[in-house]
Amino acid sequence: MALHSGLCSRLIYSTHPAQALRTAANTLQCFRYSGRTKEENQRHAAYPEIPERPQPEQELVVARGRRRVLKDVLPFSEFLTDSFGRRHSYLRISLTEKCNLRCQYCMPEEGVKLTPRGQLLTTEEVLTLARLFVREGVEKIRLTGGEPLIRPDVLHIITEMRKLEGLKTIAVTTNGMNLARLLPGLKKAGVDLLNVSLDSLVPAKFEFIVRRKGFHKVMEGIDKAIKMGYNPVKVNCVVMRGLNEDELLDFVALTERKPLDVRFIEYMPFDGNKWNFKKMVSYAEMLDRIKQQWPSLETLPGDETGTAKAFRVPGFQGQLGFITSMSDHFCGSCNRLRITADGNLKVCLFGNSEVSLRDCLRSGASDEELLQIIGAAVGRKKKQHAGILHTQIHLSEQIHTCRPETITILYFFYCNNVKL
Repeated sequence: MALHSGLCSRLIYSTHPAQALRTAANTLQCFRYSGRTKEENQRHAAYPEIPERPQPEQELVVARGRRRVLKDVLPFSEFLTDSFGRRHSYLRISLTEKCNLRCQYCMPEEGVKLTPRGQLLTTEEVLTLARLFVREGVEKIRLTGGEPLIRPDVLHIITEMRKLEGLKTIAVTTNGMNLARLLPGLKKAGVDLLNVSLDSLVPAKFEFIVRRKGFHKVMEGIDKAIKMGYNPVKVNCVVMRGLNEDELLDFVALTERKPLDVRFIEYMPFDGNKWNFKKMVSYAEMLDRIKQQWPSLETLPGDETGTAKAFRVPGFQGQLGFITSMSDHFCGSCNRLRITADGNLKVCLFGNSEVSLRDCLRSGASDEELLQIIGAAVGRKKKQHAGILHTQIHLSEQIHTCRPETITILYFFYCNNVKL
């Protein structure tokens, strides 16, 4: 049942919703894009003729001790800034729940129960939310799924997003099955970055992992993307013990003559994938294996908000990286928000809390009302992985030597929101 916009407001305000929204509307123009504090905004509204003192440069401390001067990133929407000062300029939008593969680490063989079509975001709703987030400061949008390239209107959505002023990057994450066929259209529509999922270079093993045929289609799509000028093409590989960890060196070797960015992803728990700690290969273990083959492996400078630890073998065209979601989280620099295919806003991939933007849109909520709801959700974002991950599994580079029983118990606490 659609949620009336007034009820949406009650999710945020304990006072009368109409009064609260009037107050928000009156102050919105004053500080929506302001770098001032709340108190400074109040003083400025009361005494606008008094000039403000110049503020000293501030520093933003992000993951792994890196610092960045804030003068280049201010001002930024307060609605997309959480209570820890993280500015969310990166939005992931799921275009569909459907997928034409059944990857073992992602979903059960029988698939998942799909949301009725009428409850999914329409094309116009997707574009409306994209416009709103870009207006507030989002600079990068990544389209995901399911498998986004099976949505019939995907090219139209990208074409319209490309028109949004302020949007610098449109990225697509795909399993590559339809990539070769759609690449000309994607390039013309304005896709800047491509991430292709590929978990094995052995055709038979590929089919075992994804439970479908199609290895050669994926490779064709990767090669065609390179020929069309995508540099690098990112290749996402989920590493699972006993399944594909023996192919680490083969994936790295791919970067010798191709401009690929191979990203090894630690096996993470999701509903239906029967996650087992014993299957997880940690970043430290993977890095050690690769360095045995290429001792001269060099570390590359990372982006302040990047998720991957980047490396390159000297002389190779491409590079490699590690997504260390389990052994060394990067929550401190997280700048990502997610919208699910049915219109729910998720501020953390591991969090259970969601807010339905779809219901608010369909109830006729204004942009200002939507922003208040978005701002409240962002403001509740935990410091790290639902607030417990540090206790759950932050064992850094020693994780692969720990007792599986210990990790299993801690993970049970995490899933059941037990405070330790």
